[in-house]
Amino acid sequence: MQLPTEAGAASETSLLDREHEPVLAACEEAGIAFLPWRPVAWGESGARAEVAAVAAELDATPTQVALAWLLDHSPVVLPIPGTARVDHLEENLAAERLQLSRAHRDRLDRLAGPA
Repeated sequence: MQLPTEAGAASETSLLDREHEPVLAACEEAGIAFLPWRPVAWGESGARAEVAAVAAELDATPTQVALAWLLDHSPVVLPIPGTARVDHLEENLAAERLQLSRAHRDRLDRLAGPA
C-alpha cells in the first residue's frame, strides 16, 4: 500500500457513518490522506448483527471487519482507532490482513443506506 505524502483530512467516518464521502473523494483526487476517527462506531442492532455475522464468517472480530472495510474502501484511508490496551492494538492491526470478498463488501456497503 502506498501512503499519501501530502497533508490529509480527518473526520468522523466509519462503516456506518459515511457523511463525509465527498471529503474522501476530494482527498483521493488530491492524493492526500483521509484519517477517519471513531472508525468502529456501532449503529443500530441490525447493523451490529450484520457486521457480527460477517465477522463470524471470516473468523474475525466485528472491529476487524469495520477496519478492514475502511482500509478496502479507499487507498487514502488511514483509520485512527483509539485503544488503551495492547490486545486491542493487536486486534486493530490484524484487520489489515483481513480479506473481504465482494459478497461481504456488498453486504457491508448496504448497511449505511443510501448516500
